[in-house]
Amino acid sequence: MDDWKSKQGIYGAADPDDMDADVPLNDEARQPLSRKVSIASSKVNPYRMVIILRLFVLCVFLRYRILNPVPEAIPLWLTSIVCEIWFAVSWILDQFPKWYPIDRETYLDRLSLRYEREGEPSMLSPVDLFVSTVDPLKEPPLVTANTVLSILAVDYPVDKVSCYVSDDGASMLSFESLSETAEFARKWVPFCKKFNIEPRAPEFYFSRKVDYLKDKVQPTFVQERRAMKREYEEFKVRINALVSKAQKVPEEGWIMKDGTPWPGNNTRDHPGMIQVFLGHSGGLDTEGNELPRLVYVSREKRPGFQHHKKAGAMNRQIRVSAVLTNAPFMLNLDCDHYINNSKAIRESMCFLMDPQVGRKVCYVQFPQRFDGIDAHDRYANRNTVFFDINMKGLDGIQGPVYVGTGCVFRRQALYGYNPPSGPKRPKMVTCDCCPCFGRKKRKGGKDGLPEGVADGVQVGEISSLALQEWTATRSR
Repeated sequence: MDDWKSKQGIYGAADPDDMDADVPLNDEARQPLSRKVSIASSKVNPYRMVIILRLFVLCVFLRYRILNPVPEAIPLWLTSIVCEIWFAVSWILDQFPKWYPIDRETYLDRLSLRYEREGEPSMLSPVDLFVSTVDPLKEPPLVTANTVLSILAVDYPVDKVSCYVSDDGASMLSFESLSETAEFARKWVPFCKKFNIEPRAPEFYFSRKVDYLKDKVQPTFVQERRAMKREYEEFKVRINALVSKAQKVPEEGWIMKDGTPWPGNNTRDHPGMIQVFLGHSGGLDTEGNELPRLVYVSREKRPGFQHHKKAGAMNRQIRVSAVLTNAPFMLNLDCDHYINNSKAIRESMCFLMDPQVGRKVCYVQFPQRFDGIDAHDRYANRNTVFFDINMKGLDGIQGPVYVGTGCVFRRQALYGYNPPSGPKRPKMVTCDCCPCFGRKKRKGGKDGLPEGVADGVQVGEISSLALQEWTATRSR
C-alpha cells in the first residue's frame, strides 16, 4: 500500500486555499480552469422560433379538438383528447432541455501551472478507473484488453492512476487475458508516450486509415511502429488461443498453473478474488519506468442472493479501491468503452479540481462516440441528438444525467464524506471464504445472513453540475 502525499495529507489533493497561501502563483495559474461557452444565437434562435411556432399551432389544434366534440363517439373522442394532451405535455417538457444549450472549454495549461510545477511532485489528484465485464465469450477479452491498455497509457502521472477490472463472471479466461494484457502493457505504454500516439488502444490505432506519419519527426518511429504492430499481432494470437481453449470447459473444472482448482469454477458460488498485476513492486515497463496499477477483482457469490448486477460489481470495486488506493475521484467504463483522448482525465480535473467551482461538482459525464458506423449513420447509432443536443441543453439548466459509463465521480459524493487524510487503515481479518476488511470473523452474519456474505448498498443516481466535451469512445 502506497501513500498519496500532498499538502492536505495522504490520499487527498492539495487544498487550493492552502496552496494559494503557501505558494506564490502567477496570474495565469489563478484563473479558472474551465468556462461556459454559449452556443451562437444564429444557431439557437431559429430552433427557438420553430419551438414557439409549433407550440402556437399545438395550442390552436387542442383548442379546436376540445371545442368540437364528436357526439356519436364521446368515449373515443375523450380518449383521443387525453392522449393528445399527454403528448403535448411530453413534447413541451422535452423542449426545456434544448432551450439553452452550452459548451464548455477547459484550460489544460492552467491545470499544469497550478498543480504540476517543475522540480516538484505532481499535485494532481489520484484517480481510480473501473472496468466492468461479465462473460468473456460475449464480451471479447481482446476488446477489454484494448480498454485496459488505453487506461494504462493515459497522459497522467502514473502514480496517480489505478485500474480495477471487475470480472463478475469469475472467468479464468478473463484472468489469464488480463495477465497477458499486463505483460503487453510493458511494451505498449512506453511506445505511446514516446511518440504521443492517439488513440492509445492498439486495435483502433493500427486500424485507422489515416496518415500515421503526420507530425512525426523521429526517424526511428517507423521501425518501432512496425515492431510494435508485430508485437500486438502476437498478443492477439495469444488472446485468441486462450479464447479457443475456453470454448470447452473440462469436466473437473479449470485448473491453475500451480495445480489448484480455479476458485471461480462455480460462477454462482465462489469466494472473492483480488489479484494485483501491476503496481509499485513489479509494475515497470521495458524502459524501467513505473506503470499504473492494474488490479483484477471478482466479488464473492453465494447461492440464494441476488448479487449479479453491474451496480453491485461497481459497489465492490469502490470498496476494494478504498482499501488499496482510495483515490478521491473514480472513472467507470464498460469493457468496450476505450479512452480515445489520452488527456481525458486532465479534462475532467479542470472541473473537479477547479478552486472556484470544483467543490460543487459531483461528477463529470463524458459523451460517447462510436466506431464501426457507416459514414451517413443511417440507423442513428451515434446517439448524436442525445449527446450533442439534449445533454448540452441539460448542462445549461442544471446538469447532465449519468448514462452509466464514461463518468468521473467524486468519491465524497458516494460516501457522504471525504476520504481519510491519515495513514490509518482497517485491519484485514481473513475468514475461511473471503478477506473481510475491518470486520471480525463471525459465525453468523447480520440479519441471518451466512458467514462471508457482505451486505452492501447499490450505487445510486446523483445530480451533477458539469458536462465535459472531450470524448471516450465506445467500440462496436
